[in-house]
Amino acid sequence: MPGMKTAKKGVGKKQPAQPKQNGTAGSKQKAQGLRSPLAQERVADILKRLDEAYPEAVCALDHKTPWELLVATILSAQCTDVRVNMVTPALFKRFPTPAAMSKAALPELEDLIRTTGFYRNKAKSIQGAAKAVVERFGGKVPETLDELITIPGAARKTANVVLGVSFGKAEGVVVDTHVFRITRRLQLAKGDTPQEVERELMRVLPQDRWISFSHQIIHHGRQVCIARNPKCDKCNLETLCRSKDKTWES
Repeated sequence: MPGMKTAKKGVGKKQPAQPKQNGTAGSKQKAQGLRSPLAQERVADILKRLDEAYPEAVCALDHKTPWELLVATILSAQCTDVRVNMVTPALFKRFPTPAAMSKAALPELEDLIRTTGFYRNKAKSIQGAAKAVVERFGGKVPETLDELITIPGAARKTANVVLGVSFGKAEGVVVDTHVFRITRRLQLAKGDTPQEVERELMRVLPQDRWISFSHQIIHHGRQVCIARNPKCDKCNLETLCRSKDKTWES
């Protein structure tokens, strides 16, 4: 009709209600957050389940002193802890201190550690380590990462083992073959080298769990999450795992 104002398009129309951020929608958002591999809730759940499965996990290398642990860890490169534990009693009986080992004849050292593999290089490393401990550190294994990595045969992984087990110091995360494999399977890390994986884990894990986490994952890798045909049906982390090589899924 003449004189009647025409309403602007959209004015006066009822607007659709906005979804609330609680209830079902909130639960959905929370679930989506849990699906993120590095979500705090997921990491906490992994740590909780590791505690349940391996509450008393400790270093598998037999030793009585930091020096013995240092030598055993050097010998464990590309060798099982079981084999190292078979070799070290006779080795430490013959050369019980860094001073004694520093003066050992290389052929004798090689014979004592031959079954650990790469025995010639390892013999040079443990004798070099003995000389370094005696000459530069007064016969005692140093307690800092910077000092430990200057010792022959003691790369960062070895240093982390000694610091964590012997001195209770968490300056890094031990990344051996088990930790490297499993943390990538769990999508906690994706680095292509142990060094990259360690840096990622140090960002993801609480520092007070760096030591125990490695022990637990190593036990898990030996018993359940093995390299080939992992025993996923026996794994208490299975529902949190999205690895492409899973052998079973609930």
